Amino acid sequence: MRIDFVSIFPDLIANWFRQGVIARALKKKLLAFHYISPRQFSDDRNGRIDDRPFGGGPGMVMRYEPLTRAARAIADDAETTPFHVCLSPQGDRFDHALAEGLANKAHLVLWCGRYEGLDQRFIEETINAEVSVGDFVLSGGELAAAIVADAVCRLIPGVLGDPASTCADSFQDKLLDHPHYTRPENTGRISAPEILLSGDHARIARWRLKQALGKTFLHRPDLFKQLELSDAQKILLNEFLAEDTISGEPS
Repeated sequence: MRIDFVSIFPDLIANWFRQGVIARALKKKLLAFHYISPRQFSDDRNGRIDDRPFGGGPGMVMRYEPLTRAARAIADDAETTPFHVCLSPQGDRFDHALAEGLANKAHLVLWCGRYEGLDQRFIEETINAEVSVGDFVLSGGELAAAIVADAVCRLIPGVLGDPASTCADSFQDKLLDHPHYTRPENTGRISAPEILLSGDHARIARWRLKQALGKTFLHRPDLFKQLELSDAQKILLNEFLAEDTISGEPS
């Protein structure tokens, strides 16, 4: 997969990916990251790429012309058709399903807005999707682009050391992940659950699913409402609620 980051502060993103699993995947050439500054395509001698908004108001707007020139340069250098994503508060909420969809693209271009954002004409002509990482405002799209890229790249085959890791992640099948424990078995007043030390893989799998169902029910009711529970899953959830001394029935 190739990902292009278009930003006036590309080092903010590049520094984020100098360590960890994404850095290792870049070294293995499983991924290719390109960093493009729209200032390279400005016709202003100082590299200025913004101007005041029509109609007045605070802030500045990133101009159509340098953005469009940057998009054309990316297209000229591309081996496959780029899929352009703008990080924007107006975009679709980024979630695991959207990450999976983007992971199927061979070439992503992530546009990082600054100031009051990108000229709307550029968005309408070039951008394929607008994506929001949450209902809050950031100083720019760089951090949001890094979040999107990290979530997407983890889904690319070979990026994670264990291919099964993504299958057990939170939000797979709309469930939160189950709790995790490691050595020592006893620490302070808390012991690791006995079932995890039993070596009985069927019982462990059942316990983990029960915990995932229960945690999702308690902490993410919005996700839980999207589930269609089997009879077996309803039994597990009722067990969890009883064990947790919480009354209630699965919806």
